[in-house]
Amino acid sequence: MKKDYAVIGLGRFGASIVRELIELEMDVLAVDIDENRVNEYADIATKSAIGDTTDERVLKNLGLGNFDNVIVAIGDNIQSSILTTLLLKDMGVKHVSVKAQNNYHARVLDKIGADMVIHPERDMGKRIAHKLASTSVLDYLELSDEHSIVEIKAQENLADQSLLDLDIRAEYGVSVIAIKRDEDIIVSPDPTVNIQRDDILIVIGDDQDLTRFEKSLID
Repeated sequence: MKKDYAVIGLGRFGASIVRELIELEMDVLAVDIDENRVNEYADIATKSAIGDTTDERVLKNLGLGNFDNVIVAIGDNIQSSILTTLLLKDMGVKHVSVKAQNNYHARVLDKIGADMVIHPERDMGKRIAHKLASTSVLDYLELSDEHSIVEIKAQENLADQSLLDLDIRAEYGVSVIAIKRDEDIIVSPDPTVNIQRDDILIVIGDDQDLTRFEKSLID
């Protein structure tokens, strides 16, 4: 089903969300206080508007209370981000996602009712660090403050052994929930299945346990 989205703040983060949502054939209202940024996305977004979203009248005039999904991607102005979020929730917006600048900002956003708090710089930093630390790690997805999913490419030290032989769950406390093998995906793999070199293991677990497992794979 096609959904309506509004993105407030057209910096690099907000702009990338606008482009991706448009690629997914969603209707997107792009909003920023900077006229130049709005003009840049006038032909990309479904609609675009210039406005100070810390003003409740502006939010109402834009009809943002009728949107199910609003993404607040305001840059460095934490006060504007917080006030905009508070006004949107007071207006009854069902789902408000907000970019957080730091942990303090995130805690405030949680308290005022933000439905999703996003840490793009922190999360990207984690993904890059894990990929740089081991040639086996292909991707790293944070699920919560303490749990993540990691894609790990099987090297020689895992090849020709079964999950039962490796005893990964007992040894590290993490679970292999799927194996990608060429074009196939083996979901909830049988523990007796042998791992082949270049298989991609989808592993879920506590961050500390995942880190221990990753360290064991570092060449």
